[in-house]
Amino acid sequence: MPFPVVAARRVARLVSGAGIALLLAVSSACSEDDDPATTRSDTQHNAADVAFAQTMIPHHAQAMTMVDLLQGRRVDPAVETLGEKIRDAQGQEIETLSDWLVEWDEEVPETMRDHSHAGHDGADPSEVMEQMGADHDDMPGMMSAQDFKSLEEADDAAFQDRWLALMIEHHEGALEMAETEREEGRFTPAVELAGQVVASQNEEIETMQELIDP
Repeated sequence: MPFPVVAARRVARLVSGAGIALLLAVSSACSEDDDPATTRSDTQHNAADVAFAQTMIPHHAQAMTMVDLLQGRRVDPAVETLGEKIRDAQGQEIETLSDWLVEWDEEVPETMRDHSHAGHDGADPSEVMEQMGADHDDMPGMMSAQDFKSLEEADDAAFQDRWLALMIEHHEGALEMAETEREEGRFTPAVELAGQVVASQNEEIETMQELIDP
């Protein structure tokens, strides 16, 4: 009776094929789960987390230096309030990021504020940027020495809109860096901090766009 035998063989092949497909699916799922970039951890970190911390620290420090330039300028009170908000939030984030790097035994990067406070008191930000060279030129949204010089030399009538435009560009660079961390980071607190950066800086960009004179 050949028919039952043939049918049995077909069933066996179907079962075997289904088993292989199942194994491939499980293997694929396991491979995805093992990817450090997609597996979050409260204790483990990866290279993306380190890069996020080491780039965001000088990026935030530059934003705080930009806020310093508001002192003595005739600007809208709303701009002054925004500046203090930026200083407070980003100062706290720098402390958090620095603590993580120390915990991971990674280098905490030097910033332009470190230069300003180490033998360069009284130096203009444009001079500090020139002294630091091109170390941070590849970071998105970072101001150049010439950008700072244009702010320092601007009269009060032009200063506010120029400052807002440069801070918007600076924030957009931070968003790019934070989105990379959200996609590639492993350390859950760092990924969550990146999410906070995205939320707060998007909100601040909207505020600044409303403050720029039409």
